[in-house]
Amino acid sequence: MSFGSPNNPYGQPQNPQNPQQGYGYPQQPPAGQPGQPGYGYPQQPPPGVPPQQGYGYPQQPGYPQQGYGYPQQPGYPGGPVPNLASMGRRFGARLIDGIIYTVVYVVLLFAGVAGSISSAQNCDPNSADYDTCINDAGSSMGAKIFAVIGILALFGLLYEWLMTGLVGATLGKMAVGIRVVKADTGQKPGLGSAFIRWIIPLVGGFLCGIGQLLVYLSPFWDKSGRQQGWHDKAASTMVVQN
Repeated sequence: MSFGSPNNPYGQPQNPQNPQQGYGYPQQPPAGQPGQPGYGYPQQPPPGVPPQQGYGYPQQPGYPQQGYGYPQQPGYPGGPVPNLASMGRRFGARLIDGIIYTVVYVVLLFAGVAGSISSAQNCDPNSADYDTCINDAGSSMGAKIFAVIGILALFGLLYEWLMTGLVGATLGKMAVGIRVVKADTGQKPGLGSAFIRWIIPLVGGFLCGIGQLLVYLSPFWDKSGRQQGWHDKAASTMVVQN
């Protein structure tokens, strides 16, 4: 019984396709030929076929998934604070809106007073009903002034409420480049939040205007870092710069 031969002294079983190598040793590829892929080698795709995405390959750019490793969108809880509007811009927007209110008030008041004055001028001084005519003209002027105030309040409601809720900004805010958004989503406030945001300063205005002034100054005292006034906190809104 022989344990081997001169070419195979240890009795290693030989590979019939390559007698120089046995089954117990890894086969070496011939010179000039690449090794065969196996478990220890990355699989090579056929020519013209893109590589398959796997656990060891990075994901394709352009499709970031929102997760723990990605920053949240601005305006969302836990995300970065968006570019907040400065108090100077907010004051400028309020000033422009105040000028618009004043122009509308003056136009309406002039129209009402001019009509009452015209009625008073038509009273005949020689008539026995002259005093009655003058009194009627005065009563008409008072009624028209109250009507002007009511129309101005309605205009303020529609102007501030609808534009803030549907557009996110009044003309004054548009002029200085700021807008109102929901603090939790960054979207337009909507009619419900816009109404709450409008009614709180209006109620404060009944206290000789002091309450309204405090509401508009309240962002200075906000410690949340979002410069929210009392009306913003009640409506869950904040003012950002475009």
